Amino acid sequence: MPDLLLELFSEEIPARMQRRAAEDLKALVTNALVERGCLYEGAQAFATPRRLALHVAGLPAHQPDVKEEKKGPRVGAPQQAIDGFLKGAGLADLSEATIQTDPKKGDFYIAIVESKGRPTPDVIAEIIPGIIKSFPWPKSMRWGKASSEAGAMRWVRPLHSILCTFGSDTETPEIIPFEVDGLHSSDITYGHRFLAPAPIHVRRYEDYVTKLEAAKVVLSTDRRKEIIVNDARHLAFAQGLELVEDDGLLEEVAGLVEWPVVLMGSFEERFLDIPPEVIRATIRANQKCFVLRQAGSNTLSNKFLLTSNMIAKDDGATIIGGNERVVRARLSDAKFFWETDLKVKLEDRLEKLKNITSTPSSVRNMSVLSVSLRLRKNSLPSSKRMSIKPRVQRFYARPILSPKWLANSPKCKDLWVVIMRRGRAKHQASLRRLKSIISHKARVMWCRRIAFQLR
Repeated sequence: MPDLLLELFSEEIPARMQRRAAEDLKALVTNALVERGCLYEGAQAFATPRRLALHVAGLPAHQPDVKEEKKGPRVGAPQQAIDGFLKGAGLADLSEATIQTDPKKGDFYIAIVESKGRPTPDVIAEIIPGIIKSFPWPKSMRWGKASSEAGAMRWVRPLHSILCTFGSDTETPEIIPFEVDGLHSSDITYGHRFLAPAPIHVRRYEDYVTKLEAAKVVLSTDRRKEIIVNDARHLAFAQGLELVEDDGLLEEVAGLVEWPVVLMGSFEERFLDIPPEVIRATIRANQKCFVLRQAGSNTLSNKFLLTSNMIAKDDGATIIGGNERVVRARLSDAKFFWETDLKVKLEDRLEKLKNITSTPSSVRNMSVLSVSLRLRKNSLPSSKRMSIKPRVQRFYARPILSPKWLANSPKCKDLWVVIMRRGRAKHQASLRRLKSIISHKARVMWCRRIAFQLR
């Protein structure tokens, strides 16, 4: 049975959008085909930094013929109703309709309308342009001279070409002709931007994957991830080190390269005085690199792994050197701020709070919620008090500023206990009572904090 191959070739797609975009493309196309009666055997979607691709296998050559019964007016109905029925059903006269009897409603006309199925390429040519124009990117852009016109096409990055072929293994696939904003579909794709930029003519899916591989493009995201992690482990093992694996970073890096090449860089050992979490966060956030640790321990090494999109002539020396310079600069900043923070103890900063005359809203909110947590903890049984501590440590590991109006108000504390014991389903009455007690100045932030605690 024939297969569909579709590729949308563009500038670099952000890594965080690629997997979702591939899933959306698959869902939009396959759902539209099924709605039109074109059932399929299987579908696969792919994404690289410069393309979205879809392969739909086992499609029929034509839509199935459809027979539809259209119910008409009663026998003896006014001529105007009969004329409308004939026009809607596409009949020349009533002799082409049949009469059906209903014991309750009497006799009425029935028209059997047969619709011939269209060729599947015609159906696809009708579907794809609309999907491209309304594709659900989280962020999109317009480009070129037409970008100032109303209704200009939007895409995540400028769209350069559209590949769309349809055919079976035993015949030469045909190009499904359609046009989107001046781009005409074809059987041409492109390889790696630097290593194989020449146009490539493809026929069907197997031919497409093979020729892309020869043009230094790994189509599957999962396979790129597998290449990266395997090469990274081998390089680390050769140096007596272990890879600190990071699934989120691996997913992102696989979306940045079409032909992954893993290289090893290093930084000065003096930066190992910084906490390991800071080193890892700095290298990960700024350079999208993996850190390494000593084999069998959690001690970080002064080496890191980067993923290049190039096969360099100098075995990556220039690429490694550039990354090392950036990592060195970022770690120098981190080391400076870390050492600066260590010079002043946390308790020594409390004196500065005494000079605050106008407390910012963020500090007021923090103060109210901190006291709220205190009251809640005191109102609960001892077996449940431990669940409060992690939340206080996580969000409010700093001095607690208790407002006097709350600390000296027994009514507020009593109502808080009632609210916490009743649960979220029965707290509305207590909230209304609490609003009437608390001053207008503190009412809004107090009620917000109650709502937060009852989530």
